Amino acid sequence: MSTVQLGSTEDTIVALATAPGVGAIAVIRVSGTDAIKICNKVFKGKDLEKQPSHTLHYGTIRDNDKIVDEVVVSLFVAPKSFTKENVVEISCHGSPYIVKQIIKVLLAQGARLALPGEFTKRAFINGQFDLAQAEAVADLINSDSAASHEAALNQMRGGFSEQIRQLREELIHFASMIELELDFGEEDVEFANRDDLKQLINNLLKVINALIDSFDLGNVIKNGVPTVIAGKPNAGKSTLLNALLNEEKAIVSDIAGTTRDFIEDEINLGGITFRFIDTAGLRETTDTIEKIGVERTQQQMKKASLIIYMIDMANDNLVDVNRDINKLENLGIPFIVVGNKEDKAQPDLKAAIEKIKGSVLISAATKENLDALKDRILEVVNLDNFKTGDTIVTNIRHYDNLLKTRNALMDVLNGLDNNITGDFLAMDIRQSLHYLGEITGEITTDDLLANIFSKFCIGK
Repeated sequence: MSTVQLGSTEDTIVALATAPGVGAIAVIRVSGTDAIKICNKVFKGKDLEKQPSHTLHYGTIRDNDKIVDEVVVSLFVAPKSFTKENVVEISCHGSPYIVKQIIKVLLAQGARLALPGEFTKRAFINGQFDLAQAEAVADLINSDSAASHEAALNQMRGGFSEQIRQLREELIHFASMIELELDFGEEDVEFANRDDLKQLINNLLKVINALIDSFDLGNVIKNGVPTVIAGKPNAGKSTLLNALLNEEKAIVSDIAGTTRDFIEDEINLGGITFRFIDTAGLRETTDTIEKIGVERTQQQMKKASLIIYMIDMANDNLVDVNRDINKLENLGIPFIVVGNKEDKAQPDLKAAIEKIKGSVLISAATKENLDALKDRILEVVNLDNFKTGDTIVTNIRHYDNLLKTRNALMDVLNGLDNNITGDFLAMDIRQSLHYLGEITGEITTDDLLANIFSKFCIGK
């Protein structure tokens, strides 16, 4: 197994690094062997090719003798830059016209437009960081909550990569011992102690299983929690959504069946993004449109990561409540029972709901006990594991490779139990190393890189 040749990065690329806007500052990034030389041809000021790295220079960008803009140029001489190439960042006025003109004159001098994610791809190819860290750059850019920002930052700094590296190093040692045995096959020697190998595999599986198990939380941190607010008509679902959002997002009415389709919006609670989905009331109906809304509610409930089931404590009855809770339990999705209209509650129904484990009693209209509901939501999501600082897997590609690694390691264990020969053991160990190497980029292909970096923004 070997790393595929990744191609040349000799050409110089240019792209807008920040969004332009009238009255704002835009930054145009240029990277490559000839980045300084190309910029020097259009920059009127100090000779950039004679200046030290990490310096700023004021001057003008010119199209022949015509001044395009007054700019400040930031100079980063290889290898002291993000891409480990020569990099020039041009800070100009944020007019889209000015930005286009500057890029145009740079292209005329031999630069080309960067592909999506090409700056980060070059940083990876040039050894600035590994592939998992490169992917974390995109996650950091796209993070929209404190938790997703922290998880991406931890991965970008190499926390996850270090764990994978340690796993590979331990496995590589035994793989080399078994490979050595194959070279002395006729002499029947054993360099790799089988009991020690089995102990190592079991230890590795504990770490890998913990990483695999962390993905559920990691997926929540990265992508948010789809949370369905369900219940019968007039239970107060729309009122609750409005209270959580602190705005009149959903229409509230005493008329049953007002919400006929789902309404959704995002809320940040405790550093986590929740996508709250207000749904049509669940009931038997002959109204064609409302019936479609009820069917969509049931579909949303099946796709949800969390269900907030609201009960109208002023009007619902205990028999229906118990039936609905049994249905929720059969769905197998975490749910919170919320008794609404506490100020108008029937005493017997209120007492019954209070006995339900984890239930919360509120008044959505007055926002009474809303903080208790938020605390309960965070408790169900369970962020405690994340707050310990443990490595969290947030990337589906990493998760998939960890599953494949686990399967390959289980094959190693089965092989040890069945006393298979060293050549077959070596094959299973090599397979494990391959999947681990794909996570960090020690094993990769051009197709894999193209797929990963195509999801980045241009200029990143």
